[in-house]
Amino acid sequence: MSNDFEGLVAVVTGGASGIGAAIARQLSERGAAVAVLDVNPQAAPGLFATRADVSDDDSTRAAIEAVVAEFGRIDIVINNAGIGAQGTIEDNPDEEWHRVFDINVLGMVRVARAALPHLRRSPAAAIVNTCSVAATAGLPARALYSATKGAVLSLTRAMAADHLREGIRVNCVNPGTADTPWVGRLLDSAPDPAAERAALNARQPHGRLVSPDEVAGAVLYLASPQSGSTTGTSVAVDGGMQELRLRPE
Repeated sequence: MSNDFEGLVAVVTGGASGIGAAIARQLSERGAAVAVLDVNPQAAPGLFATRADVSDDDSTRAAIEAVVAEFGRIDIVINNAGIGAQGTIEDNPDEEWHRVFDINVLGMVRVARAALPHLRRSPAAAIVNTCSVAATAGLPARALYSATKGAVLSLTRAMAADHLREGIRVNCVNPGTADTPWVGRLLDSAPDPAAERAALNARQPHGRLVSPDEVAGAVLYLASPQSGSTTGTSVAVDGGMQELRLRPE
């Protein structure tokens, strides 16, 4: 398994930090040529990186073509770019709903749409979308974010059905609350950061935040050519948050 991505080219959106950076690093370690697409490409040292704003179709298409110009092909797309949102349905105006959907859902559409002509020529084509436990479990004060991730889950299944006979597998990974820079900023803004971290840890049955490397491991499983019979599915990396109901200690 150490070189199962040898000879393949992988695109990772949002690959300059957090979960995306872990995915990009692990893909590179296992033999892939990795292209990071990010609004801050300079934060991805050591890898080919180009600026991409997934909320803009022209920027997205230009970035994909830059990858093809550099490597000559695209085999794997990791749709990881996204933003967070807090609040109930009362807490965000229409403009914020449109903005978050435009990045979290339509951003994945734009990237995949631009990459499809190249994926169709690959012998090991795969798309992996970063979804969330918010798509499958009701979380307080996450209405907008949850709605976008529910859309990603449904979109993943629809894409898998549309492109299976073209030889393109499509899956998604559902992380629980991960120890990422975004979550770190969220904790820092809380009235009591230590108490908020303890609450987030306790919300997941295994008692801690999910690590970016753990999410990356699931993404690589779904993207690997050795997972050729896995498509249209989601893999939870949430410490048991979705499926387990432990008794209090």
